[in-house]
Amino acid sequence: MSSSNTRRTALDATHRALGATMTDFAGWDMPLRYASERDEHVAVRTRAGLFDLSHMGEITVTGPQAAALLDFALVGNIGGVKPGRARYTMICREDGGILDDLIVYRLADAEYMVVANASNAQTVLDALTERAAGFDAEVRDDRDAYALLAVQGPESPGILKNLTDADLDGLKYYAGLPGTVAGVPALIARTGYTGEDGFELFVKPEHAVELWQALTEAGEGVGLVPCGLSCRDTLRLEAGMPLYGHELTTSLTPFDAGLGRVVKFEKEGDFVGRSALTGAAAEAEQNPPRVLVGLVAEGRRVPRAGYQVVAGGEVIGEVTSGAPSPTLGKPIAIAYVDAAHAAPGTEGVGVDIRGSHEPYEVVALPFYKRRK
Repeated sequence: MSSSNTRRTALDATHRALGATMTDFAGWDMPLRYASERDEHVAVRTRAGLFDLSHMGEITVTGPQAAALLDFALVGNIGGVKPGRARYTMICREDGGILDDLIVYRLADAEYMVVANASNAQTVLDALTERAAGFDAEVRDDRDAYALLAVQGPESPGILKNLTDADLDGLKYYAGLPGTVAGVPALIARTGYTGEDGFELFVKPEHAVELWQALTEAGEGVGLVPCGLSCRDTLRLEAGMPLYGHELTTSLTPFDAGLGRVVKFEKEGDFVGRSALTGAAAEAEQNPPRVLVGLVAEGRRVPRAGYQVVAGGEVIGEVTSGAPSPTLGKPIAIAYVDAAHAAPGTEGVGVDIRGSHEPYEVVALPFYKRRK
């Protein structure tokens, strides 16, 4: 049952008509799966899948000092992003803890779109608004201004080419351009969270249903299927992509998460968390923190977030995400483990699954990499 204050996307009726199993996710009623999550996963890996991601949080930052504000508020060098390109970055607290990981699109010289995770959108909006004090820039909550559809998988470029005259061949990974798709004005971005080639389409909510239908029809001949959040999670897990609340939290800095590369100390001026992150970077050099690794099961039991990783009777880490991998045909997990046990092929590592120490192989992330 949906509570009265649960938000629904513009595609809610479409999902229900398709027989989706709905779930509450960050206060939104979202499709978990339509039929088999394994079939949806395999479709994205081999053909194409269509996702409703309208729960993501879009925040627009405009004005003469929009770049300066974002360089101060975020850890990345946002002023260095060219118009039409996007960047993966993070917003941190003063103590260096990660508030969220973000994608920032530079739409024009003085206009950016920050895309936050649904569960953190209000936190990010509040932090950006607070950090905007003293800058000639405006932070605008645009969560209700967009629906977001994603087409992911090897067939996605062909599907989209049937519906747009935008230059998809010239659209690089982590770039976006305005265009029309099936007659609908859209920001077409070559981004995604599946490990496959694909596109995310930002449109007005009133255009979401017609675009969904047009994409469904264009993909019929090549096996496109609607996909829910469940397979999105196993796809990103295989691709080794972090999920906020699992691999990333306020108790971790980007250096703890093995993502120190997103922190750009070389940019001019101060930024929130610079001092703490400088210390975290030095500490990581001296005493390597636990390392994010992949674990592949030798047996069939599935590890879950919070399960302890063990070796020689000692706890050496903790699972942050785990699931059966349709691509590998085995259970897999991402875990933070002590550096001494982090090398691929390390022997004697297991996961404590309800008191039984199940053997796991340590592997480098990602588990899956698409052929270019």
